[in-house]
Amino acid sequence: MHRTTPAAGARPGAAPPPSPVVAGIDVATAAVRVLCVDAHGTVRAEGRAELPRPVRGGEGRSEQDATRWWPATALALRRATAKLPARGAEVRAVAVCATSGTLVLTDTDGAPLAPASMYDDRRAADLNARAQEAGAARWRALGLAVGPTAALGRVAWYARHAPRDPHDARIAHTSDLLGRALTGAPVATDWSHALKTGYDPRAREWPADVLDALGVPAHWLPPVQPPGTSAGTVCARAAAETGLPQGCEVRLGMTDGCAGQLATGAVSPGQFVGVLGTTYVLKGVTRDLVTDPSGALYSHRHPDGWWLPGGASSTGGEALAHRAPEQLAALDAAAAERGPATCVSYPLRRAGERFPFVSGAAHGFTLGTPADDADRHRADLEGVAFLERLALERIRALGVPVSAPLHTAGGGSRSPLWTRIRATTLGIPLRVAPHAETALGAALLAATGTLHPSLEEAARHMTAAGHTVDPVPEEQPALEETYARFVTELTRRGWLPAAPPG
Repeated sequence: MHRTTPAAGARPGAAPPPSPVVAGIDVATAAVRVLCVDAHGTVRAEGRAELPRPVRGGEGRSEQDATRWWPATALALRRATAKLPARGAEVRAVAVCATSGTLVLTDTDGAPLAPASMYDDRRAADLNARAQEAGAARWRALGLAVGPTAALGRVAWYARHAPRDPHDARIAHTSDLLGRALTGAPVATDWSHALKTGYDPRAREWPADVLDALGVPAHWLPPVQPPGTSAGTVCARAAAETGLPQGCEVRLGMTDGCAGQLATGAVSPGQFVGVLGTTYVLKGVTRDLVTDPSGALYSHRHPDGWWLPGGASSTGGEALAHRAPEQLAALDAAAAERGPATCVSYPLRRAGERFPFVSGAAHGFTLGTPADDADRHRADLEGVAFLERLALERIRALGVPVSAPLHTAGGGSRSPLWTRIRATTLGIPLRVAPHAETALGAALLAATGTLHPSLEEAARHMTAAGHTVDPVPEEQPALEETYARFVTELTRRGWLPAAPPG
């Protein structure tokens, strides 16, 4: 008979030690969420704490009290670690992911000097326009445009309105402020959170020429490292406030959108994910930087030095916003029984499109008259699928290979009908990721180099397999015909550039 030998130092009959876990922290707009996850991707504990809603004001301001970030994060961690078998002692590493473009002016000790400026703050639109002009060649090489809400202009705004001697100030992203609270010392920022603040991940430098043109002190900006890099260890004070063990590793995170992509398992070149939330977002991994002359696509940098091209449409799940949520299941059932729609819908509910094409004049339309409400609903679902196909075609036209299946996540992916329509329209299977959460992506970064040797290994072991949805062959001819009408109409209206001859 085979007998298992107890581990050295273990008492016969003693319970095995708790499995090591990592903690992923998601600092969203309204709340902080923590997931404690083991090496197999099993969530062992979670915690949550509320944040104050941002305050909107004149000049396009959008602000939040940054002094509330750490207490909320510490509380969410404490609630999570209290549920673990060893009360947090089994946590090996932690990483923080937050909203892209949110930052705060601090003193040299890391204390906020003003409310945080949120990702949608427009007060510095004129300064961002100046930044775009000053760094035009740099942004062109990077395939990036400095938009009205970019954090770079807001740094320049702070340089003009600092409440004290600018020499004593610093800029911190949400993740930087929390990294300092966790370690008790200043930390580097990651090149994902730094992108909209002007960091050039291609040249791997802050844009000194642009900063000079804007009057931004260079010493305000932190050093930059790849996501997943060790930033230090949890200090005694943070351990006491969070339940994390002192000496636990702190690793750099990424922006929430990038972390959500990692959580689907799309972490290797050729893998892409279509996130169907309020809007549709397509993100993927390429070995080389891809630039899009139209500006519809731009890239973050992958933790391993590859690239993360992506774009966000102006429509998506919002196409169904006029429907009561309780109606959707019945409409899906009726639309599934009916089959492909008899009309064509571009279900844009606002003015202007930004991906897969850029047009400020774009607006929704319907070609033909729906036979009934189910037909109208089906046409709306197909219209979003057509945009997704245009997005993939745009990616491929730029020379980017896309491997099947396409990963998918977001609320719209919970509709079996919509997912079948999308798979059929695209002509490839969709892999539905059940847990594409920012906090899980943060946990993957925390696990890289601690529970697993690489990000690819962490994703392989820690992201759920999900389920695959295949195209429906008998519906493909009808959808091909409707898609052709959709593209023809977008081109006729001048929103979609005509395909080059030949």
